[in-house]
Amino acid sequence: MAGPALFDLGPQARVVAGLVVAVPDAGLVDRTPCPAYTVGDLLGHLMGLCVAFRDAGRKDPGATTDTAPGGAVPVLPVGWREVLPGVLDELAGVWRDPVAWTGTTRAGGVDLPGAVAGAVAADELVVHGWDLARATGLDYVPDPAALRASYAFLSAAAAEGDRGGGIFGPVVPVPDDAPLLDRVVGLSGRDPSWTPPAR
Repeated sequence: MAGPALFDLGPQARVVAGLVVAVPDAGLVDRTPCPAYTVGDLLGHLMGLCVAFRDAGRKDPGATTDTAPGGAVPVLPVGWREVLPGVLDELAGVWRDPVAWTGTTRAGGVDLPGAVAGAVAADELVVHGWDLARATGLDYVPDPAALRASYAFLSAAAAEGDRGGGIFGPVVPVPDDAPLLDRVVGLSGRDPSWTPPAR
C-alpha cells in the first residue's frame, strides 16, 4: 500500500488538541461511536496511539510500538488536558522530519514502511477526532491534508481487503457525492449519522 506525500500532521493534531481541552469532566463516561469505548477510554486510546506513532516516527521500537491496537486502553494520566495536547504536539513534531516518512518502522506490533505509518497516524487523528467530536457534541473541521490522507489510506485498505487485522468494522456504505469526511467515516466502519444515545 503506497503512503501519502509528506505533509504536516500539526494542523490535525491541533484540531484534536482543541477537542481534548473542551471535553467536560462529566462527559468522560459518555458513549462514543467506538462501541467498546467511553469518551475517557477514547482519550486514553488517543494517548497511547500518539506515543506509539511518535516513537514509530523516531524509529524507536520498544514497548510503545509493540502494543497491539486491541490491547488494554491506557489509563488517562492526571492532568490529561495538558499532557495529551503535549503528546499530540510531539507527534506532529517528529513527523515534520522527512526521515520519519522513509525506511521501515514499527507500530502496533507490526513492521511497516514509514510512509504507511504516517498515513495511519493521520487516519487515527482524523477518525478519532470525529469520534470525540461526535460523542461530545463539539464542532469538527479536520485538516484537509490529513483528511485526504486518511481517505487514501482507508480506500486502499478497502480495495486490498486489508481491514487492519480486524481493527476496522465493516465498511458503512456512503453515497459517492457525500462530504469527504462522511466517506472517511464510512470507510472506517462507522455510521456518519451516529449520535450519542440519550442519557
